[in-house]
Amino acid sequence: MRHMMRVASGLDSLVLGEPQILGQMKSAYAVAREAGTVGPLLGRLFQATFSAAKQVRTDTAIGENPVSVAFAAVSLAKQIFSDLQRSQALLIGAGETITLVARHLHDLGVKRIVVANRTLERASMLAAEFGAHAVLLSDIPAELVNSDIVISSTASQLPILGKGAVESALKLRKHKPIFMVDIAVPRDIEPEVGELDDVYLYSVDDLHEVVAENLKSRQGAALAAEQLVSVGAEDFMSRLRELAAVDVLRAYRQQSERLRDEELSKAQRMLANGSNAEDVLIQLARGLTNKLLHAPSVQLKKLSAEGRVDALAMAQELFALGEGSTDKTPQ
Repeated sequence: MRHMMRVASGLDSLVLGEPQILGQMKSAYAVAREAGTVGPLLGRLFQATFSAAKQVRTDTAIGENPVSVAFAAVSLAKQIFSDLQRSQALLIGAGETITLVARHLHDLGVKRIVVANRTLERASMLAAEFGAHAVLLSDIPAELVNSDIVISSTASQLPILGKGAVESALKLRKHKPIFMVDIAVPRDIEPEVGELDDVYLYSVDDLHEVVAENLKSRQGAALAAEQLVSVGAEDFMSRLRELAAVDVLRAYRQQSERLRDEELSKAQRMLANGSNAEDVLIQLARGLTNKLLHAPSVQLKKLSAEGRVDALAMAQELFALGEGSTDKTPQ
């Protein structure tokens, strides 16, 4: 149970604090519920887990700073362009990293995404997943003119984007800034591009520094998150232990209600026979009290005779009988 809460909170992930695992757990829970395979206990455990994970996200900084290169790249873009929904992005490559970048940009509502790749088939597959547009690498110069964000990650051994192409695009853009991130090793974008005015070029080394610093921050937040998970786990176990008393309480209530009904019926008959109402009420109260106390009294005397001091102490706690709560007759 504690492990489940740690996983949902991102404490057990390879990338500390990553949020995707919580979404996966929620999806798995939804599928299981639909299939009718989630029992009451498991259902309570999932709800307690989601609650603990939400509190970790809300009360700690474990998910605030990006610790993946793809997310770091998109986070930098957010710092430069306050409204990404008005920005256009050009993604060069179609591998795993670019796929993550595309997902982050899509989730943030970027106005238009273009995927450029060596093969149009692979670019089209990725573009279809996020409602983007697919082009070949040869189309990059034309796409640069409308691109506010350029993020590249290919396996090319030679630069794909040179200073000349970017310089030409900037002139047509009337020097409207372009944010560029080169995640590739070796680099896809010539380093000289960073010398151009109105270009913000970051390399994978820059991102690794950001990620390393943010990871330290998350590790500090993880300590607070672990404490919240411990509290959540103990709270769940406490509520689970409370459930063990439900059947006993239900049986005790049913027994008490049966005794009440018996005494009430007796009182109603007495009233119907013309008995004094005040006498009937006194008899009802006395009879109900005696019947409710009869079984506990018999059992307590038995336990006392057996030397069960612990049971007597438990009875005092159960009935909230503090010291001095009983009348003492002076000797």
